[in-house]
Amino acid sequence: MSEQTIALEFSGAETTRLDKFLVQRLPAYSRSRLQALIKDGQVTVDNQTALKSSLVLDRPATVMVRIPPPEPSRLQPEAIPLDIIFENDDLMVINKPAGMVVHPAAGHGQGTLVHAALAHAPEMEGIGGEQRPGVVHRLDKNTSGLILLAKNDRTHRMLQEQFKQRKVHKVYLALVDGQPPTPTGRIEAAIGRNPGERKLMAVVSDLKGRPAISDYRTLARYFGHTLLEVQPLTGRTHQIRLHLAFIGCPVAGDTIYGGRRSTVPLARHFLHAARLSVTLPGEDQPRSFEAPLPPELTQILDSLTPLN
Repeated sequence: MSEQTIALEFSGAETTRLDKFLVQRLPAYSRSRLQALIKDGQVTVDNQTALKSSLVLDRPATVMVRIPPPEPSRLQPEAIPLDIIFENDDLMVINKPAGMVVHPAAGHGQGTLVHAALAHAPEMEGIGGEQRPGVVHRLDKNTSGLILLAKNDRTHRMLQEQFKQRKVHKVYLALVDGQPPTPTGRIEAAIGRNPGERKLMAVVSDLKGRPAISDYRTLARYFGHTLLEVQPLTGRTHQIRLHLAFIGCPVAGDTIYGGRRSTVPLARHFLHAARLSVTLPGEDQPRSFEAPLPPELTQILDSLTPLN
């Protein structure tokens, strides 16, 4: 892809920030991408380089945006099989297996979902960031189920906005130790960094964390366990695992936020992103996708004793 220069005219009818103006006029690019272009000196206002996204436009002006060709990614695509539930020119819906990390991070330089996706769809390179191309949301390494990946900037921005406005509905299946205090309920507890272990999260006071809300309902009761359907209304890191542990029912197999020893013969925690509803580009109504429980989780349910 070659370098591109775009000329835009600002009418001056209403005062606005430079980055907000660009987002409105260039919907194919994410706000973070446009802010990065401003910071790199790629945007001029009346031939003067603008270095601040917060620059206020308050009179008629010509805004020039230079979009350089994307730099080659240092990520090496890997031909890892993917369970693709749905795919079109804009995005992929993937059923991620437990044990696969979503994007490269310390200790995970290869074998991630991103490496596999780049081999399948090379056009994703650079979308949303070099190290996290296409990534809109994440799943924990040992959580299986549905995850979205965007193939272009326009879709990436659209999906991010839906998540921000809580218009993407996700439903998880979780087997927990014990029984919740009520068959259905809502958990409202702020989440922040664990002060004793910065790599982990914790339920903290409202002043020290971000608001987090999860709804749950009981699907089945077993001797020593309960199968729950959980819908997170916010998207905090480790939210479901923390919230269920907070009410005294940690996710079975979660040796980080639950007990040190797993209560089920499982080398992962029993949490699966089973359903997802999202509005696709060019469509007016949300579309729903489902991913069945993987065999190792189904086997655990079959081994449990139901309660009448």
